[in-house]
Amino acid sequence: MSIWIIFKCLGSLALLMFGMKAMSESLQKLAGPQLRHVLGTMTTNRFTGALTGMFVTAAVQSSTATTLMTVSFVNAGLLTLMQAISVIMGAHIGTTITAWIMALGFSIDIINIVYPAFFIGIILIYMKKRRIVGDLLFGMAFLFLGLATLKATGFEMVEDPDANRVVSNFFANFNQPTFWNQLFFLVMGTVLTLCVQSSAAIMAITMILCSTGVLNIDQGFMLVLGENIGTTITSNIVAINANTQARRAAFSHMAINVVGVTWALILYKPFVSLVCQFVGYDPEATTTDPARISTVLATFHSAFNVANTLLLIWFVKYIERFVCWVIKSKKESEEEDFRLHFITSGIMKTPELSVLEAQKEIESFAERMQRMFGMVRELLTEKDEQKFNQLFNRIEKYEGISDSMEVEIAKYLNQVSDAHLSDDTKAKIRAMLREISELESIGDSCFNMARTINRKVQGKQDHFTEKQYERLHQMMELVNNSLTQMNELMGGRKIAFDINRSFNIENEINNYRNQLKTQNINDINNHEYTYAVGTIYMDIIAECEKLGDYVINVVEARMGTRQKDS
Repeated sequence: MSIWIIFKCLGSLALLMFGMKAMSESLQKLAGPQLRHVLGTMTTNRFTGALTGMFVTAAVQSSTATTLMTVSFVNAGLLTLMQAISVIMGAHIGTTITAWIMALGFSIDIINIVYPAFFIGIILIYMKKRRIVGDLLFGMAFLFLGLATLKATGFEMVEDPDANRVVSNFFANFNQPTFWNQLFFLVMGTVLTLCVQSSAAIMAITMILCSTGVLNIDQGFMLVLGENIGTTITSNIVAINANTQARRAAFSHMAINVVGVTWALILYKPFVSLVCQFVGYDPEATTTDPARISTVLATFHSAFNVANTLLLIWFVKYIERFVCWVIKSKKESEEEDFRLHFITSGIMKTPELSVLEAQKEIESFAERMQRMFGMVRELLTEKDEQKFNQLFNRIEKYEGISDSMEVEIAKYLNQVSDAHLSDDTKAKIRAMLREISELESIGDSCFNMARTINRKVQGKQDHFTEKQYERLHQMMELVNNSLTQMNELMGGRKIAFDINRSFNIENEINNYRNQLKTQNINDINNHEYTYAVGTIYMDIIAECEKLGDYVINVVEARMGTRQKDS
């Protein structure tokens, strides 16, 4: 077999995969925020959830993108696991559009419009306002150029005597329609999809092999079924280090298709016969018309996923119970160890999805900082020495976690910013970098307060007076209210948030700090407590006021505003 045929095959496959990725990323940039809103709001029941998943996947041309968005929403509490399962079912239908795009490439001489698309695309890329549309055209052009080259290479391989003999002899060993031969092509489709990380690419190869007569149509059908399993393994690999709900959602993705392939194998002959009758194709025919073959395979792919969804959508509740039974909740509290919950070393992620994951991670960061402040409030009044030391150690650990989270999220955002981003996405990344910096400062303030309290206890200083405790609790309650407002904003929609409430709490904190500063001088002069106790007391008050400033900075970064200096 000529080495050049192999390289042409691999190169055209790379072009096709790059085109699919570029096209999907461009579509997400064009409609990403709107589609995320649709995904979060239009899943009131399993049927609307399935329709939503189908619509979103068809729009972005990536079931992986839809699955990752869905998993992120489950982790954030915006979707239940049951809703996520219905969305994933819909995504299985939406992803079949890709096969029809492939079939279109086989049905018409698409190469004639590829080069004009490249020319128009490069013009639009240099026009900043139309840059994303230019990227989309380039992605589609690369996709069809890769497909056309792959098709031409496939026929060139058949015409090459040596190459034809090697390939034909290999597949001739599996021509008999036995169960084990069917299983071989099922496993082959699964493994190839897992290796290439693109079911679209393997679908294109399947169409080429069947069109050139190397494979018969039954073997092509088994490869398609294998591709449906292989594409689900990707999300499970991504979710290995994710939290419990993420792993459950990813596992449901695989379970749905495994169940589907099982019933498709059991009912294989009547199901294939029904599909062939629908398109008017005779499975016994020896036709190798590329347009005909690709249409039959695309129809089979769509029919399988539609039938599987229509069958299993009635059992969403039982699928949820099954995945919860298989993947148990971890008994230990995940929050005590540093591990990013949403940002993973995922495969085939796009900048839009990456920004969404980072935003969820920052929300988790903000919630963790409020829990840390709650520990400081507990530490203030803890009298038992052993419990005090345990609590102080936990706060110290949280401070280390906050430092690590800032570094890792910033590193991730910097990697994302290296990609080709829209202006809105660039602005989001700048705001998010500011948010994590201020959140880390909140962690520093909490630890500073804990160290001050610890210094007082270890130094055997006098206890705070009852009035001091009362004032400290009042100040800390104001700060906690400020943190609550911040977390409401981080987890909700900006348009529904009243920023004036956060500013009002900040003003209360500042005014109360000033009032306590004056009161502290009077109390020391009146010998109500010592100067040393008064200094520690005011250190905690001052740190609370600083923490309030950091909170308002996070709010301003999230809202995209900046309060005027007073």
